[in-house]
Amino acid sequence: MELILALDAGTTGVRSVAFDHDLHVVDESYRELNQFYPSPGEVEHDALEIVELAIATLEDVAARVRSAGHAVVALGITNQRETTVGFDRDDGAPISRAIVWQDRRTSEMCQRLEDEGHGPALRETTGLVLDPYFSATKIHWMLERGLADGARVPSFATIDTWLLWVLTGGVDGGQFLTDASNASRTSLLDLRSRTWSPEMLSLFGVELPMLAEVRASNSHFGSVNADIVPSLADVPITGILGDQQSALFGQACFEVGMVKATYGTGAFVLAQAGSHVPAVVDGLITTLAWDLGDDGVSYALEGSAFVAGAAIQWLADLGVIEASSDLEALARSVNDSAGAQFVPAFTGLGSPFWRADARGAISGLSQGVGRGQLARALIEAFAYQVRAMTDAFAAGGVTPHELRCDGGAAAMDLLLELQATNSRVSVLRSSTLEATARGAASIAGLGVGVFTSLEQLSDLWSASARFEPGEALFVDAGYAAWTRALERA
Repeated sequence: MELILALDAGTTGVRSVAFDHDLHVVDESYRELNQFYPSPGEVEHDALEIVELAIATLEDVAARVRSAGHAVVALGITNQRETTVGFDRDDGAPISRAIVWQDRRTSEMCQRLEDEGHGPALRETTGLVLDPYFSATKIHWMLERGLADGARVPSFATIDTWLLWVLTGGVDGGQFLTDASNASRTSLLDLRSRTWSPEMLSLFGVELPMLAEVRASNSHFGSVNADIVPSLADVPITGILGDQQSALFGQACFEVGMVKATYGTGAFVLAQAGSHVPAVVDGLITTLAWDLGDDGVSYALEGSAFVAGAAIQWLADLGVIEASSDLEALARSVNDSAGAQFVPAFTGLGSPFWRADARGAISGLSQGVGRGQLARALIEAFAYQVRAMTDAFAAGGVTPHELRCDGGAAAMDLLLELQATNSRVSVLRSSTLEATARGAASIAGLGVGVFTSLEQLSDLWSASARFEPGEALFVDAGYAAWTRALERA
């Protein structure tokens, strides 16, 4: 068979997945990524480790499928989006650890810029808000501390660009490119022109040569260097999308108003908004979904909760559960959370609150609260976080008629039952929970003609389960209690 490979460089690990022409998974490989927390609110990754894991998983899968007689015809890349790498293109050395999207170290800078009145112009130009989440303040932080002073060719990149540069040869001819979806997460891209904004570059003190060239998401970005991944020698890289846009693409949300929710490290809700920059919706951000070149551009409205699956891992680290897969069974062992409320704001609050100073909290504790009640309170919190976003969508005139769900936590029936009732919408679990990788394979397949249209990709999508809203009385009372806990956080 002719296969398409997807490289999914996520927050907690790196995965390579081989798909066939029906977008069925043929093979995959996964490696966990180390997390570094130098100080409270700071989150970092080793950029070289990300590369090592990418190469290892790609070689794993490519070698196996080739030995089975299959051919790999294209590679697509998807990635954690706002995480920023500074490196020297002359020798390939990172100037520091990568600063992760969850990192809050630039909160004071964001507040200062807001106080100086820069928020409205940034919002109008980039579709984003002033928050440490996005890349520009991370770049400024590195420049301000002189981390790039020793670099002959100082460059700053999101993870897609960093991986592309290495996979296509690095210092020996590596391609320094990015796609429009990732560029739209930096606070430096003009959403309408899809080029770097001179005004935003000036605001954050970034020089144009430091940034990658922006290309359409389904471009030919180069080919895999034979010395880097021998089993993928000369395979073209024909699609790049940021992970949440990739999940939107993988969920076949191609029509205006279609909405997906991904429950991964964080929880992210995106609504397809069409080919024109949509009006500002309070509490949400506007992002570029993808740029298909001659076939048009799509924008999206987005809500982001910074912590979802990361809180499950936190419970496991504390010994409340042995493994992430134990959470639902433990939560179902009790009838309710006994009044406990879990606010997983470990790295601040995203949409629709945008409070970088918020921190996690568990309230309503009593002797009736045990491990089961804590587990249930956390699952309820996931549903509440997404409800806050879907409520913001509805207030902005975008009322989803269904919610297509993916990500690891979407395997929990309890979560999707609660989500359907909280958001008053039908919830569909994708037959492929790894919709992010599927999206990368889909757009890469378009680039080499394996797929010929978005309609064909829509026909290949299916749901494995459907959940309808139930009685709302108790979840509404729980949501009201959670919003009170949120205020205290």
